[in-house]
Amino acid sequence: MSPDVRPGAEAFSFGDGPVGVLLVHGFTGSPASTRPLGEWLAGQGLAVEGVRLPGHGTDVQDLRHRRAAEWVGEAARGLDAISSRCRTVVAFGLSMGGSIVLALAASRPSDVHGLALANPYVFDRRHLFIPVGKRFLRDVPGTPNDIAKPGMDEMAYDRMPVPAIVSMAVMMKRVRAALPSIRQPVVVFASPVDHVISTSNPRKILARVGSERTELVPCPRSFHVVTLDHDAKLVRERVLAFAHEVDRAKLAAP
Repeated sequence: MSPDVRPGAEAFSFGDGPVGVLLVHGFTGSPASTRPLGEWLAGQGLAVEGVRLPGHGTDVQDLRHRRAAEWVGEAARGLDAISSRCRTVVAFGLSMGGSIVLALAASRPSDVHGLALANPYVFDRRHLFIPVGKRFLRDVPGTPNDIAKPGMDEMAYDRMPVPAIVSMAVMMKRVRAALPSIRQPVVVFASPVDHVISTSNPRKILARVGSERTELVPCPRSFHVVTLDHDAKLVRERVLAFAHEVDRAKLAAP
């Protein structure tokens, strides 16, 4: 029996309209990190689907037994739901959620029309130590609430189970290999200070994707969880404009 979802960490579905956004949170995080963005976008007339990845928003022991295929599968179900309601879909991924929506963009290009990535997590040199670490460690400390703005809570775990990290690393290796095949427009939000992942991730991703249209949006006042930080207004307004730009381009295509 699965543990109960913590109040505030539930998946969500808001709004209605021809343009939709799929929202995917990061590793050990929860939909609490994407809900304010989703609520605001719905208020602006967009449809929104916010998924809760299996093992997240409950307890860390639940995450210990979950794997990347389940996370991608849940995001794919969210994509099915938003695609059934909308003609145009932008997939938004925060941190590891960026890897997941990139995987969807590569495997389902006809369903993902644009990508918005916030401090996306795809590259990590620390994964080189996994073969040794997984033999001796059960879990490692996490870095929850890497947010410069006081009083914000992404409802993340403070520990990271090593088996889940191993599975995540395998997924990211596949995503890195798939980057050149991705052709959708991409906008990336990047914080200059990030205590969770290397700040080189946005630059590396944009250098490798096959997209003709890419954009880097600096978020100078924020740390990792930019959706809850000082630059959240910048993020939500650019995501809204980007979604409409993608929709106009799709309608104008022959």
